[in-house]
Amino acid sequence: MIEWTAEAYREYGLQPSIDPISVPWGARDVASALDHAIAAQPDKEALVGRYARYSFRQYDDAINAAAAFMASLGVAKGDRIAASAPNHPEIVIAFFAAMRLGAIWVGINRKLARAEKRFLLANSEAKILLADNEVLAELDNCAELLALDAVVSIEAVGQDSVWHQMLARHAGAPRPTVGIDPWAPASIAYTSGTTGFPKGVVHSQHNMVVVPAVAQSMADARELAAHRYGTSTPLTILNLMILGPVAAARAGATHVCMDRVDPVGVAEWIGMEQITVTSCAPTTVYDMLTRPEIRQDDLRSLVRLAVGGATVPEQLPALYYQRFGCLPRVAYGLTEAPTGVAASDENADPLAPPRPQGEIGPANPQLELEILDEVGRILGPDISGEICFRAIRAGPLAGLYRPALGYWRNAEATAKLLRGGWVHTGDIGFKDRSGNLHVQDRRTDVIQRGGANIYPAEVERVLRLDRRVADCAVLGKPDARLGQVVVAFIQPIAGAREDATLKPALEEICEENLARYKHPVEWHVLEDLPRNPAGKIVKPRLSDLLAASGGNA
Repeated sequence: MIEWTAEAYREYGLQPSIDPISVPWGARDVASALDHAIAAQPDKEALVGRYARYSFRQYDDAINAAAAFMASLGVAKGDRIAASAPNHPEIVIAFFAAMRLGAIWVGINRKLARAEKRFLLANSEAKILLADNEVLAELDNCAELLALDAVVSIEAVGQDSVWHQMLARHAGAPRPTVGIDPWAPASIAYTSGTTGFPKGVVHSQHNMVVVPAVAQSMADARELAAHRYGTSTPLTILNLMILGPVAAARAGATHVCMDRVDPVGVAEWIGMEQITVTSCAPTTVYDMLTRPEIRQDDLRSLVRLAVGGATVPEQLPALYYQRFGCLPRVAYGLTEAPTGVAASDENADPLAPPRPQGEIGPANPQLELEILDEVGRILGPDISGEICFRAIRAGPLAGLYRPALGYWRNAEATAKLLRGGWVHTGDIGFKDRSGNLHVQDRRTDVIQRGGANIYPAEVERVLRLDRRVADCAVLGKPDARLGQVVVAFIQPIAGAREDATLKPALEEICEENLARYKHPVEWHVLEDLPRNPAGKIVKPRLSDLLAASGGNA
């Protein structure tokens, strides 16, 4: 068990919240997010999956049983619980159980390669792993991961998995009597690192309830409770767990775990469960509105469909308005926030001139957003700099937002993220004279493929595992459907340029070490990569070379 003293924060490379303010409306932490709905409407449908449905009363009972099971494995405050499983109710129940125990949740995307999953397990020092059988088989049942105390099969189908057996054994368990500190570390959300290795962003339970709480304070409570939230993007991504299950729980609404991410599957789920609120990558929204095999009647129940995670195609707003009678709500957010930082106005005039590419909108109401220069000075309108934000300092939401606690066991990165009282995104943009944010460059070189962020340094680190690679550079190439795809430029060692085995070997290394969506789709072998006088690779010249050659550099 970890007691979060000042010394413990320093040990883990984190910074505690200063002068924290409790959420004034409803639950102040995730552990109690369901309490109002359990008391007010215990028999209302609360959680839905392909194979199971739960009322709020059943939801609460399952969470308590899961917490009792985890406690029987020795899980205590501050212990890390890692999970890698599809979007089924089991992973949501496990998440809330971890919150009620004061443990720290670590979501691990199933798409990650074996080596990537192992890195996150080792870096987070996870105590137990909850995973479906496919992931367990991929990890060789985790025999090598000796630091884990337990590995639990969390299959959604049938009652023969360890998870369902143990929940049945602990049925009727009371709620844990653990005292919850809303501002203590409660989750580690890994984001691909610009240095080639992922960094774990640490958030408190307070961090996770602020965004839903603010949204609820600005809406009609009965209207929110009537919604049916749906999440198709992996719930192992913390931002999606917050915007889906946590938001639905606080609102007393139903949450639907959608186990398909393809446009046809998402549309089917929306129609089948009459989902009213969901968010998707621009590529998915575009496909749902244009592909002939998708029944538009399946989308009839939607009230709000948020679009985020990638550059929005120019033709999407018109298509969206034609279908829904309003403009898409386009959001800018990041793992370090968590969730959203700024968003567009879906009720804006649809006849106004189209917004420029990269224009988002004003900061979310709990935040103050500014553009800073290299020394931390606030820049004026239309001047580009680093996008930074902090808690708004006046009004009813003053001080409510608390920044991330930092990066897990990385004090240097934590200090850089939180320097000067601002959260530094590393992204480049500007504010126009109306206060709208324009995003120009996401983490400098980041590649946005179909809503997923890919950091070139991560791919480049893997490519350099082959000793024939003297140097390499990875960048994004525009793609009409996905936004961007990954392209690799390789500078081989002397004598290896004509080696026919190099490309197949690099593809095999990528298969072993990277999620498939991060794999290069084009390979270009150059005798020398363009460099500046300091010897640094000049990626704009590679982009120009790619454009001039029509993609055949």
